[in-house]
Amino acid sequence: MTIKSSTTLVTEALDQIKTISIDEAFEKTSNNECNLIDIRDIRELDKEGRVENSSHIPRGMLEFWLDPESVYFKDGKLDMNKEMVLFCAGGLRSALAAKTLQDMGFEKVSHIDGGFAALKQSKFKIV
Repeated sequence: MTIKSSTTLVTEALDQIKTISIDEAFEKTSNNECNLIDIRDIRELDKEGRVENSSHIPRGMLEFWLDPESVYFKDGKLDMNKEMVLFCAGGLRSALAAKTLQDMGFEKVSHIDGGFAALKQSKFKIV
């Protein structure tokens, strides 16, 4: 049996998704043009903090919380007409998650280059 490595999956995803810089993310967030979504595990948020005004959707529930036909859909949690801007700790999981949202049919989706590690070093406020 041959399986694709996680590295291959991330590389393929990065070729197909939109990656934005910290500055682009800050501008989109400041202008209220996007949903800033933290897909890290709750333990990571508890340990490292969170970005002020971001929404937390754990990676394992992302597809279910954003699918209007799912019993887990979080109606009203996000503006479904705005761009979904995802981040994780370093940018690997968010690349895969952005690809999944594209596969679901979301047209306005991106992920932040460098993830939370880069966000901590930027203009974003960590709480």
